[in-house]
Amino acid sequence: MGEFLLVTIQVDMHDRLAMTLQDDLTNTISKVGARGVLIDISSLEIVDSFIGRMLGNISSMAHVLDAQTVVVGMQPAVAITLVELGMSLTGVRTALNVEKGMELLQNSLPPKLEEEAEDAGD
Repeated sequence: MGEFLLVTIQVDMHDRLAMTLQDDLTNTISKVGARGVLIDISSLEIVDSFIGRMLGNISSMAHVLDAQTVVVGMQPAVAITLVELGMSLTGVRTALNVEKGMELLQNSLPPKLEEEAEDAGD
């Protein structure tokens, strides 16, 4: 996946696990210089307001670390729950699946400076 991280959540998350994910993910973004993060939540059947906020927080933190975030695979019941909880997930982009999410990330990121320098030298 190169400059992108793929996080697959395969269990319903409790609050402590969500906090650990947030910490681990932000540390990894910083450590490897990731430019994009895909969070696959297709296995989540239920979310609460805390998990919804955590997804928004992860996206905001990734943005501060110069990485874009796309949440993919949201089940209809999860989307309905988030709306009913009044959570708009401002700044969180979504896609139907990993493939579409990857496409969204690739099309939204500016080229790396090294690529621009190589193109200018040609």
